[in-house]
Amino acid sequence: MTLFASRKFSLFHVAIFSVVISLMASAGIYAWISRKDTTTVAINSVKRNCEYNIKRISGLKFVKPILWVDENCESDELTGTKIKLTEIIEKYKQTSEVNTASVYLRVNGKWTVINPNDKYDPGSLFKVPVLITILKMEEEHPGFLNMPVVYKNKVETGKNIAYASKTIQLGQTYTIRELLNYMIKYSDNAATILLENNMDNKILQKLFSDVGVEIPNIYADKYQFTASDYSLFMRVIFNAGYLTIKNSEFAAELLSECDFKEGIVKGIPAGTKIAHKFGESGDQVEKQLHESAVVYLDNGGGYLLTIMTKGKDMKKLSNLIGEISRAVYDDATVNSN
Repeated sequence: MTLFASRKFSLFHVAIFSVVISLMASAGIYAWISRKDTTTVAINSVKRNCEYNIKRISGLKFVKPILWVDENCESDELTGTKIKLTEIIEKYKQTSEVNTASVYLRVNGKWTVINPNDKYDPGSLFKVPVLITILKMEEEHPGFLNMPVVYKNKVETGKNIAYASKTIQLGQTYTIRELLNYMIKYSDNAATILLENNMDNKILQKLFSDVGVEIPNIYADKYQFTASDYSLFMRVIFNAGYLTIKNSEFAAELLSECDFKEGIVKGIPAGTKIAHKFGESGDQVEKQLHESAVVYLDNGGGYLLTIMTKGKDMKKLSNLIGEISRAVYDDATVNSN
């Protein structure tokens, strides 16, 4: 059997291929010269029309670095997983201990979301934007991570912490790098406040502007995210298009050492590589527990999973996150084989 049935057949396909390449090149050129930070490119598929958004960093004179490319349409390939996760959430809601939950899942560029418009208080999830901001400051001021900071006055956060870990000690001196370790690995609020006291809020606000998320009011009591919006900060790290590759790798390594085991980690086999951050919030009436993670599979693949929950019982919220995690992992490993 030959590759082409005839020379006529071959030339026909070459012509079609040339037209397709020309159209793709035109779209790429348009994306480059567009003055918008987000460029929309229409892609026609057999099943439906879908658009891709190309998100770029603005404010530079000659270049417009790409942060990510997104398909606007939810993936049909993840419909089965979405149904399973929705059923799990509804099961927990029937106990009256869970009020609601949102999930954002991204696998190989395909994504799906449950309850996309629900917003949550991020709690310690906000430490990831702080991490990115501090590392951006290091890029602008080399050596910043080595700057010493003295923990002089005890920090009172006014929060009831359900999942406490290690904390910095009063009277001790820490470098910015060491404070980052405490903030991400152990979710230490005292270390976070010291970092925030030395953080350039303009760089934080530019980060939010660059990723396309509403800029936070640093003086407000609360700031809320959807699961989809929060996932953008994890993608910023793992796409390595915002920070240098070195700092992106450093941030991911810190996240891989997070010691929280009561959520997504419960749903994956022991020893599975994961980079993640959790956050808790709420009050006595309604508690919130969230987690966002990149889970690495043995075959070199992986997925991004963000789960945000509200309810009356932290243990039930923890179990819900774990069960969602297990269902996603099972489907991801089956589909990757």
